[in-house]
Amino acid sequence: MSLHNEGILYICSDSVGETAEAVAHATLRQFGGRKVRIKRVGHVREVEEIEQLLEEASAQESFVAYTLVQPRLREAMMRESMRLGVRAVDIMGPMLQAFTDTFHTAPKRKPGLLHEMDEQYFKRVEAVEFAVRYDDGRDPSGLTQAQVVLVGVSRTSKTPLSMFLAHKGYKVANWPLVPEVRLPEELLSLPPERVFGLTMNVDAIHKIRTERLRVVGLPEGASYAAMERIVRELEYAESVMRRIGCRIINVSDKAIEETAGLIMGYLS
Repeated sequence: MSLHNEGILYICSDSVGETAEAVAHATLRQFGGRKVRIKRVGHVREVEEIEQLLEEASAQESFVAYTLVQPRLREAMMRESMRLGVRAVDIMGPMLQAFTDTFHTAPKRKPGLLHEMDEQYFKRVEAVEFAVRYDDGRDPSGLTQAQVVLVGVSRTSKTPLSMFLAHKGYKVANWPLVPEVRLPEELLSLPPERVFGLTMNVDAIHKIRTERLRVVGLPEGASYAAMERIVRELEYAESVMRRIGCRIINVSDKAIEETAGLIMGYLS
Protein backbone atom coordinates (compact mmCIF):
# COMPACT_ATOMS: atom_id res chain seq x y z
CA MET A 1 0.00 0.00 0.00
CA SER A 2 1.47 3.37 -1.01
CA LEU A 3 2.29 5.79 1.79
CA HIS A 4 0.42 8.46 -0.15
CA ASN A 5 -2.84 6.53 -0.43
CA GLU A 6 -5.56 6.67 2.18
CA GLY A 7 -5.44 3.63 4.43
CA ILE A 8 -8.32 1.92 6.23
CA LEU A 9 -8.29 0.83 9.84
CA TYR A 10 -10.97 -1.73 10.66
CA ILE A 11 -12.76 -1.72 14.02
CA CYS A 12 -14.61 -4.88 15.03
CA SER A 13 -16.84 -5.27 18.08
CA ASP A 14 -19.70 -7.35 19.43
CA SER A 15 -21.01 -4.06 20.86
CA VAL A 16 -20.89 -0.65 19.16
CA GLY A 17 -17.09 -0.47 18.87
CA GLU A 18 -16.78 2.91 20.57
CA THR A 19 -13.97 1.82 22.89
CA ALA A 20 -11.76 0.51 20.09
CA GLU A 21 -12.48 3.56 17.92
CA ALA A 22 -11.49 5.92 20.76
CA VAL A 23 -8.16 4.11 21.08
CA ALA A 24 -7.72 4.24 17.31
CA HIS A 25 -8.31 7.99 17.17
CA ALA A 26 -5.86 8.54 20.03
CA THR A 27 -3.28 6.53 18.10
CA LEU A 28 -3.89 8.32 14.81
CA ARG A 29 -3.16 11.66 16.44
CA GLN A 30 0.42 10.45 16.84
CA PHE A 31 0.64 10.15 13.05
CA GLY A 32 -0.64 13.56 12.05
CA GLY A 33 0.34 13.39 8.39
CA ARG A 34 -1.10 9.95 7.69
CA LYS A 35 -4.54 9.73 6.10
CA VAL A 36 -6.43 6.78 7.53
CA ARG A 37 -10.16 6.14 7.38
CA ILE A 38 -11.74 4.19 10.21
CA LYS A 39 -14.35 1.61 9.24
CA ARG A 40 -16.33 0.37 12.22
CA VAL A 41 -18.21 -2.95 12.16
CA GLY A 42 -20.32 -3.31 15.30
CA HIS A 43 -22.76 -5.75 16.86
CA VAL A 44 -20.90 -8.73 15.41
CA ARG A 45 -22.62 -11.97 16.36
CA GLU A 46 -21.46 -14.58 13.85
CA VAL A 47 -18.07 -16.04 12.99
CA GLU A 48 -18.87 -15.48 9.30
CA GLU A 49 -18.91 -11.72 9.89
CA ILE A 50 -15.39 -11.88 11.27
CA GLU A 51 -14.20 -13.99 8.35
CA GLN A 52 -15.63 -11.49 5.85
CA LEU A 53 -14.11 -8.53 7.69
CA LEU A 54 -10.64 -10.11 7.79
CA GLU A 55 -10.83 -11.01 4.09
CA GLU A 56 -11.53 -7.36 3.33
CA ALA A 57 -8.74 -6.17 5.65
CA SER A 58 -6.34 -8.58 3.96
CA ALA A 59 -7.26 -7.26 0.51
CA GLN A 60 -6.65 -3.71 1.73
CA GLU A 61 -3.31 -4.65 3.38
CA SER A 62 -4.72 -3.25 6.59
CA PHE A 63 -5.24 -4.43 10.15
CA VAL A 64 -8.07 -4.82 12.64
CA ALA A 65 -8.54 -3.48 16.17
CA TYR A 66 -11.21 -5.34 18.09
CA THR A 67 -13.19 -5.50 21.31
CA LEU A 68 -14.83 -8.91 21.50
CA VAL A 69 -15.94 -10.47 24.78
CA GLN A 70 -17.55 -13.65 23.41
CA PRO A 71 -14.92 -16.45 23.51
CA ARG A 72 -15.98 -18.04 20.19
CA LEU A 73 -15.72 -14.70 18.39
CA ARG A 74 -12.33 -13.95 19.95
CA GLU A 75 -11.09 -17.40 18.91
CA ALA A 76 -12.38 -16.87 15.37
CA MET A 77 -10.62 -13.50 15.19
CA MET A 78 -7.29 -14.98 16.31
CA ARG A 79 -7.61 -18.04 14.06
CA GLU A 80 -8.61 -16.18 10.90
CA SER A 81 -6.13 -13.34 11.40
CA MET A 82 -3.30 -15.87 11.61
CA ARG A 83 -4.57 -17.74 8.57
CA LEU A 84 -4.77 -14.59 6.45
CA GLY A 85 -1.70 -12.90 7.88
CA VAL A 86 -3.72 -9.88 9.08
CA ARG A 87 -2.58 -8.13 12.22
CA ALA A 88 -5.40 -8.08 14.80
CA VAL A 89 -5.04 -5.87 17.88
CA ASP A 90 -7.00 -7.00 20.94
CA ILE A 91 -8.01 -3.83 22.79
CA MET A 92 -9.77 -5.35 25.80
CA GLY A 93 -8.28 -8.85 26.03
CA PRO A 94 -5.11 -8.03 28.01
CA MET A 95 -7.11 -5.92 30.48
CA LEU A 96 -9.70 -8.68 30.96
CA GLN A 97 -6.95 -11.24 31.53
CA ALA A 98 -5.04 -9.02 33.95
CA PHE A 99 -8.22 -8.39 35.94
CA THR A 100 -9.00 -12.11 36.03
CA ASP A 101 -5.47 -13.11 37.08
CA THR A 102 -5.15 -10.38 39.72
CA PHE A 103 -8.57 -10.44 41.34
CA HIS A 104 -9.43 -14.10 40.65
CA THR A 105 -12.82 -13.38 39.15
CA ALA A 106 -14.40 -14.07 35.77
CA PRO A 107 -15.84 -11.41 33.43
CA LYS A 108 -19.53 -11.42 32.51
CA ARG A 109 -18.61 -11.66 28.80
CA LYS A 110 -21.68 -9.62 27.93
CA PRO A 111 -21.27 -7.11 25.06
CA GLY A 112 -22.29 -3.48 25.50
CA LEU A 113 -22.11 -3.22 29.29
CA LEU A 114 -20.49 0.18 28.87
CA HIS A 115 -23.76 1.53 27.47
CA GLU A 116 -26.25 0.00 29.86
CA MET A 117 -28.79 2.55 31.11
CA ASP A 118 -27.49 2.64 34.65
CA GLU A 119 -27.14 5.49 37.12
CA GLN A 120 -24.01 6.77 35.38
CA TYR A 121 -25.85 6.93 32.06
CA PHE A 122 -28.58 9.16 33.47
CA LYS A 123 -25.95 11.28 35.21
CA ARG A 124 -24.29 11.94 31.85
CA VAL A 125 -27.60 12.79 30.19
CA GLU A 126 -28.41 15.25 32.96
CA ALA A 127 -24.94 16.79 32.69
CA VAL A 128 -25.25 17.24 28.90
CA GLU A 129 -28.63 18.92 29.29
CA PHE A 130 -27.12 21.20 31.94
CA ALA A 131 -24.18 22.14 29.69
CA VAL A 132 -26.54 23.06 26.84
CA ARG A 133 -28.77 25.12 29.13
CA TYR A 134 -25.91 27.13 30.60
CA ASP A 135 -23.67 27.42 27.55
CA ASP A 136 -22.01 30.71 26.54
CA GLY A 137 -23.42 32.86 29.36
CA ARG A 138 -27.08 32.15 28.67
CA ASP A 139 -28.09 32.21 32.31
CA PRO A 140 -25.81 33.26 35.20
CA SER A 141 -27.89 31.26 37.69
CA GLY A 142 -26.29 28.11 36.32
CA LEU A 143 -22.86 29.23 37.49
CA THR A 144 -23.64 28.52 41.13
CA GLN A 145 -25.08 25.08 40.31
CA ALA A 146 -22.17 23.95 38.12
CA GLN A 147 -19.41 21.64 39.27
CA VAL A 148 -17.09 23.24 36.72
CA VAL A 149 -17.19 26.76 35.29
CA LEU A 150 -15.12 27.64 32.23
CA VAL A 151 -14.30 31.25 31.39
CA GLY A 152 -12.40 32.73 28.47
CA VAL A 153 -12.63 34.93 25.40
CA SER A 154 -14.45 33.83 22.27
CA ARG A 155 -13.01 30.80 20.40
CA THR A 156 -11.06 29.29 23.30
CA SER A 157 -13.01 25.99 23.06
CA LYS A 158 -15.34 26.66 25.99
CA THR A 159 -18.38 24.98 24.43
CA PRO A 160 -16.76 21.79 23.06
CA LEU A 161 -14.85 21.38 26.32
CA SER A 162 -18.09 21.82 28.28
CA MET A 163 -19.75 19.10 26.24
CA PHE A 164 -16.79 16.74 26.57
CA LEU A 165 -16.77 17.13 30.36
CA ALA A 166 -20.56 16.74 30.42
CA HIS A 167 -20.19 13.36 28.71
CA LYS A 168 -17.91 12.46 31.59
CA GLY A 169 -20.71 13.31 34.02
CA TYR A 170 -19.69 16.82 35.11
CA LYS A 171 -22.19 19.67 35.24
CA VAL A 172 -20.43 22.46 33.37
CA ALA A 173 -21.35 26.08 32.68
CA ASN A 174 -19.23 28.48 30.67
CA TRP A 175 -19.07 32.25 30.54
CA PRO A 176 -17.54 34.41 27.78
CA LEU A 177 -15.25 37.19 28.95
CA VAL A 178 -15.94 40.36 26.97
CA PRO A 179 -14.57 43.76 28.11
CA GLU A 180 -17.89 45.50 27.38
CA VAL A 181 -20.03 43.01 29.32
CA ARG A 182 -20.33 43.30 33.08
CA LEU A 183 -19.36 40.24 35.09
CA PRO A 184 -22.21 38.57 36.98
CA GLU A 185 -21.98 38.46 40.75
CA GLU A 186 -22.57 34.71 40.58
CA LEU A 187 -19.21 34.28 38.82
CA LEU A 188 -17.28 36.47 41.24
CA SER A 189 -18.69 34.65 44.27
CA LEU A 190 -17.63 31.15 43.16
CA PRO A 191 -14.91 29.15 44.92
CA PRO A 192 -11.83 29.57 42.66
CA GLU A 193 -11.16 25.81 42.53
CA ARG A 194 -14.41 25.33 40.57
CA VAL A 195 -13.43 27.87 37.89
CA PHE A 196 -10.98 27.30 35.05
CA GLY A 197 -9.74 30.09 32.82
CA LEU A 198 -9.01 29.19 29.20
CA THR A 199 -6.53 31.30 27.30
CA MET A 200 -4.75 31.06 23.97
CA ASN A 201 -1.77 32.54 22.15
CA VAL A 202 -2.59 35.69 20.18
CA ASP A 203 -1.56 34.23 16.79
CA ALA A 204 -3.56 31.05 17.35
CA ILE A 205 -6.78 32.84 18.24
CA HIS A 206 -6.29 35.30 15.38
CA LYS A 207 -6.08 32.40 12.94
CA ILE A 208 -9.22 30.77 14.36
CA ARG A 209 -11.25 33.98 14.34
CA THR A 210 -10.15 34.88 10.81
CA GLU A 211 -11.30 31.47 9.61
CA ARG A 212 -14.56 31.89 11.47
CA LEU A 213 -15.23 35.19 9.69
CA ARG A 214 -14.52 33.51 6.34
CA VAL A 215 -16.95 30.68 7.10
CA VAL A 216 -19.81 33.05 8.00
CA GLY A 217 -19.07 35.33 5.03
CA LEU A 218 -17.84 38.41 6.90
CA PRO A 219 -14.81 40.49 5.85
CA GLU A 220 -11.48 39.46 7.39
CA GLY A 221 -10.90 43.04 8.53
CA ALA A 222 -13.75 42.94 11.05
CA SER A 223 -12.72 44.02 14.54
CA TYR A 224 -13.55 40.54 15.90
CA ALA A 225 -10.35 39.19 14.34
CA ALA A 226 -8.22 42.32 14.63
CA MET A 227 -4.96 41.78 16.52
CA GLU A 228 -5.49 44.86 18.69
CA ARG A 229 -8.93 43.65 19.72
CA ILE A 230 -7.69 40.15 20.52
CA VAL A 231 -4.81 41.47 22.64
CA ARG A 232 -7.20 43.72 24.57
CA GLU A 233 -9.65 40.85 25.18
CA LEU A 234 -6.91 38.50 26.36
CA GLU A 235 -5.49 41.10 28.73
CA TYR A 236 -8.96 41.74 30.14
CA ALA A 237 -9.63 38.01 30.49
CA GLU A 238 -6.35 37.48 32.32
CA SER A 239 -7.19 40.28 34.76
CA VAL A 240 -10.57 38.65 35.46
CA MET A 241 -8.97 35.24 35.99
CA ARG A 242 -6.48 36.74 38.44
CA ARG A 243 -9.32 38.48 40.24
CA ILE A 244 -11.21 35.19 40.58
CA GLY A 245 -8.04 33.32 41.53
CA CYS A 246 -8.79 30.38 39.25
CA ARG A 247 -6.42 28.06 37.42
CA ILE A 248 -5.46 29.24 33.93
CA ILE A 249 -4.92 26.76 31.10
CA ASN A 250 -3.39 27.72 27.76
CA VAL A 251 -5.31 25.65 25.20
CA SER A 252 -3.36 26.79 22.11
CA ASP A 253 -1.79 23.42 21.30
CA LYS A 254 -4.04 21.14 23.30
CA ALA A 255 -6.72 18.75 22.13
CA ILE A 256 -10.06 18.94 23.94
CA GLU A 257 -9.36 15.57 25.56
CA GLU A 258 -6.03 16.82 26.92
CA THR A 259 -7.51 19.95 28.47
CA ALA A 260 -10.38 17.93 29.93
CA GLY A 261 -7.87 15.50 31.41
CA LEU A 262 -6.05 18.35 33.14
CA ILE A 263 -9.30 19.71 34.59
CA MET A 264 -10.49 16.30 35.79
CA GLY A 265 -7.08 15.76 37.36
CA TYR A 266 -7.42 18.99 39.32
CA LEU A 267 -10.91 18.00 40.45
CA SER A 268 -9.99 14.54 41.67
